[in-house]
Amino acid sequence: MAETYARPRFGAPREPKPRVNPGRGLVRVLDFVTASHARSVAFLTICGLLFFLPGFFNIPPIDRDEPRFAQATKQMVETGDFVDIRFQDEVRYKKPVGIYWVQAAVVETATGLGLQRAQVRIWLYRVPSLIGAIGAVLLTYWTALAFVTRRGAVLAGLIMCSSVLLGVEARLAKTDAMLLLTVVAVMGAMARVYLAWQRGEDNDKSAWAEPAIFWTAMAASILVKGPLILMFVALTVIALAIMDRSSAWLWRLRPLPGVLWMLLLVLPWFIAIFLKSGEAFFQNSLGGDMLSKLAAQESHGAPPGVYFLLFWVTFWPGAPLAGMAAPAIWRARREPGAQYLLAWLVPSWIVFELVLTKLPHYVLPLYPAIAILIVGALERRVLSRSWLKRGAAWWFAIPMLTAVITVIGAVILVRHPVFMAWPVAAAALIFGLFAWWMYDDNHAERSLLNAMLSALFMSGAFYGIVMPALKPLFPSQEIARALRNVVCVGPKAAAAGYHEPSLVFMTGTSTLLTDGSGAADFLGQGSCRFALVEARSERGFAQRAEAIGLRYNVATRIEGYNFSQGRAISVAIYRSEGTE
Repeated sequence: MAETYARPRFGAPREPKPRVNPGRGLVRVLDFVTASHARSVAFLTICGLLFFLPGFFNIPPIDRDEPRFAQATKQMVETGDFVDIRFQDEVRYKKPVGIYWVQAAVVETATGLGLQRAQVRIWLYRVPSLIGAIGAVLLTYWTALAFVTRRGAVLAGLIMCSSVLLGVEARLAKTDAMLLLTVVAVMGAMARVYLAWQRGEDNDKSAWAEPAIFWTAMAASILVKGPLILMFVALTVIALAIMDRSSAWLWRLRPLPGVLWMLLLVLPWFIAIFLKSGEAFFQNSLGGDMLSKLAAQESHGAPPGVYFLLFWVTFWPGAPLAGMAAPAIWRARREPGAQYLLAWLVPSWIVFELVLTKLPHYVLPLYPAIAILIVGALERRVLSRSWLKRGAAWWFAIPMLTAVITVIGAVILVRHPVFMAWPVAAAALIFGLFAWWMYDDNHAERSLLNAMLSALFMSGAFYGIVMPALKPLFPSQEIARALRNVVCVGPKAAAAGYHEPSLVFMTGTSTLLTDGSGAADFLGQGSCRFALVEARSERGFAQRAEAIGLRYNVATRIEGYNFSQGRAISVAIYRSEGTE
């Protein structure tokens, strides 16, 4: 059994005060599942499914990144070209091929099993993210075992499982959940090697397990997200080398055979894409995507400190304990375990704060380190008794604010407060209130477990009930449904004024993205054609239709809200009646 933070205690435990509270049942569950590793793994897997599955199957594609990834994968399946990455006719060379291959494997498997219309079912493209999220939770548990007890490792996994940000990424068909899995595998393997060196254990010549995990996960991470993993590893190693004045432990990672193995895994595709595209991929991915993030890319610029502010929402319900644990973590900063976790966390966090382009998910690979640091302080009962204790109110504030904002948003969008979600939201509020009400440093575990249960009910209410009910937020789904109901074979479409990637994914790769005039020309070129014209483009459409003598009628009109642009839209679906 690992000792907390793998070395000496940084505070004496306080004697618990007797107190009656409603968290005992949850503690008994934790007692039962932590009796063995098998139970712990099974429990965390089940919790992952409970947290991540609500809304997984019935939330439509969420613009813009998710359908871009899904559409590029769909085109791979359609064309059989699994090297090139394209969105319609445009190259998509921002990320390597890893996530597309995994998504394509899921879609091809579903098609082979006879699932109808598999290529346009967005949930199939989300399966790798679900696997990545649950895998990251399990790997957080595995990593935490090097620092804390099995019970603490399960709590660290639960903190990740219940975090708001991972819950979002588990439901999106893009790279970040799978990236998290690879990062935790890399950092967990490196942690074991480092701590063994700190303990003075012999470098067993047969100890190849951790180096094998490290270099294999490095290769997988590069194929999923490019060289970002190199930053996490390099900054951690540099910080440890400065603090220890030595980096001799790196030889335990078997760098010479490890690098060769990593290159063997990643080079074939990089060579293949170079032969196909020349330098275009590397110019787009490294220069056009990665380096451009140093500037404010795609209107996502923000000043330093934004990630710190977002943390209190995106890491909820673990965030309140992070504040309470901070003083104890600072006191323990020279202990080998805490030192490693802080080296993983702090330098990369500073880099992300300094980079101008900011998106909430960028710091997700740093959250497992925070979860383990929190659990180390929690196990020793050295959480702050100062004013930081007031942060426990945040366990109740977040579900309360979420409920209020959700009801207001639902009334605005669908003129209905989604009453079906209210009982589930009420349960989230009750358990959040319990977490706040019973908190003191000797009952922090029970409070945290109640907060996690609050997060579970909040996830069910928001993702499982509210989001699917907000149909105006997903106009592409309604447009695609209208086209499926037309009485003709193989309908083709052109869109003017509404060019979201979800529309291409749901209506077909051949969908033409044009302006009002182009939509009129398209409509006049044959039968079973439809022009999807947003209200702001209708004038150009009508003028061109009149000029070419096009007769048309309105099949239907879709009202919705384009949250990517932050404005209401109205899309008319026109069908040709021929020309005069």
